[in-house]
Amino acid sequence: MKQPLGVILAGGQARRMGGGDKGQLMLGGQSLLARVIARLEPQVAGIALNANGDGARFASFGLPVIADSIDGFVGPLAGVLAGLDWAAEQGAESIVTAAADTPFFPCDLVPVLMQEADGIRHPLVLAATPDPKRRRNRHPTFGLWPVALRDDLRAALTGGVRKVVQWSDGHGGRDALFSNAPFDPFFNVNTPEDLARAEELL
Repeated sequence: MKQPLGVILAGGQARRMGGGDKGQLMLGGQSLLARVIARLEPQVAGIALNANGDGARFASFGLPVIADSIDGFVGPLAGVLAGLDWAAEQGAESIVTAAADTPFFPCDLVPVLMQEADGIRHPLVLAATPDPKRRRNRHPTFGLWPVALRDDLRAALTGGVRKVVQWSDGHGGRDALFSNAPFDPFFNVNTPEDLARAEELL
C-alpha cells in the first residue's frame, strides 16, 4: 500500500469552547493545529486541512484548505469525504485523518493503522484504545480511509448517514488498538477545562 495522504479535520463548530477554531488555541506556546501538523507530517505523503468558511485564516500554515462538499456541518464523515475527493485528485489510494484538537495522538498512528489494514481490499481502519467497560473505545476522527469508497460515502451522507462507525462497520472496518498508558493519546480539547488539562499533560 502506498503511503497515505493526511487530512486534519478542523471543520467542527467548537460550541463548548465558545465557537471559533479550536486548532488555533495555544498550548505551551504553540497552536493545537501546529502540534497536530508536526505529529502527522512525518507519517504521511502530504497534508491538507479540512475546514469550512474562509480558508485564508489558516494561510500561515501553508496547507491546502478543503471545505465540506456536504452542507450543514453534518459531522466528521463530511470532512473524510472532502479529504477523499482531494486525495483522488492527487492520485492517492488512501488518507489518514486526524483531529485538529488532539495534540498527543500517537507518533506511530499511520504505520499501526496500515499494519491493521494489510491484506484488506479496501483498507478501512479506525483507531481505538482499551476501555474496561466497553472493551475498546473507538476514536472515529482518527482513521485510514480508502479513496475507492468515496462515492459510496457520498451516497451514504446524502442518504442521511452521520455516524462514522455505522458507515465503517458496513464496509468491514477494523479497529487498530493503541495503548492508553499513561493517558489516552486521543484526548482532545473540547472545553477550557480540557485545555488546562492539556497544559498539565504537556
